[in-house]
Amino acid sequence: MKALVLGPDRTLDLVERPEPSCVAPDDVVLKVEQTGFCGTDRGVLLGKFSAEPGVVMGHEAVGEVREIGTGVTTVKPGDRVIVNPTLYCGLCDRCRRGLLNFCVNKAGTEIGIDRDGAFAEYLRLEERFLYAIPDDMPYDRAVLVEPLACVMNNLEAAGTRPGERVAVLGAGPIGMVAALLADHYRATVRLIERDPFRRRTAEAFFRNLSCGAVSVCEPRDAPARSADLVIDTVGSLLTESLTIAADLGRIVVMGFDEQATATIRPLELLQRGLRVIGAGDYNSLLFARAVQTARHLPLEGIVSHHFRLDQVDAALTALGIGPDAEYAGMKVVLTPGAEA
Repeated sequence: MKALVLGPDRTLDLVERPEPSCVAPDDVVLKVEQTGFCGTDRGVLLGKFSAEPGVVMGHEAVGEVREIGTGVTTVKPGDRVIVNPTLYCGLCDRCRRGLLNFCVNKAGTEIGIDRDGAFAEYLRLEERFLYAIPDDMPYDRAVLVEPLACVMNNLEAAGTRPGERVAVLGAGPIGMVAALLADHYRATVRLIERDPFRRRTAEAFFRNLSCGAVSVCEPRDAPARSADLVIDTVGSLLTESLTIAADLGRIVVMGFDEQATATIRPLELLQRGLRVIGAGDYNSLLFARAVQTARHLPLEGIVSHHFRLDQVDAALTALGIGPDAEYAGMKVVLTPGAEA
């Protein structure tokens, strides 16, 4: 099969790999239909996050069941499914206490990071990490369920309430989903983005949805101390978040950036009553609820491009990766074997 692997110089290289087959009784082999480019994938290619050279990248995947192991009972060949790539062992102390997202046995289980992922024609995964796609849900919506689960985890860790003023920093795909979900939770949302293309795209998206509670602006137009809740979807904007957060407000650091640092004055947190929250990965117990919530959200409107695996260079250009490349897309999706 064709697959995209991470090269030693942070490139994505198209290679031939053996097709996977079921080995364990709970194995399932999927024909991958779509895999979204995640901000984490982009961060790996830009040196902001680590991954294992030689790994098949990609984790935001949907597909069709091709083969099942002898012990599989919940799916059958031909079923459409969504991949939950946040794996857990189920046996460590944290897992047994229900803290699946903080499983201590993560080494070698991070799909697309240190375990082969879904930028490929086929993927093998354990049965318990697959969820049925509702019959009325297109792949373009289903492929955004995993990002939606990430966003739900962060908004719920912050205790988002109706009527609150929410500032979402970054109008990439995750920022768009965060604004959409916060609006769904009946908050008043300001989406803040410095890139003109992404700002214009977000404005058009929410205008077409008639979401009057979602406004889009650039950072200089975001008033100080104006948000009850700030969501940093970039992962490097904690300093800016402190400025935008109102007294007694909360800040959720959501984006992944190993290089980011910030200076915080503890006295400011104390005197202003601020809370900084790190929610981590979503707990997989949330994933089924994310599938159902997606039925009420027009997530497919965030998908801007479809590319085949052999069109990866064009995909990267749309993501603003490469010499002189600028953002030209939102959610970029790879469709192995399909027409672009």
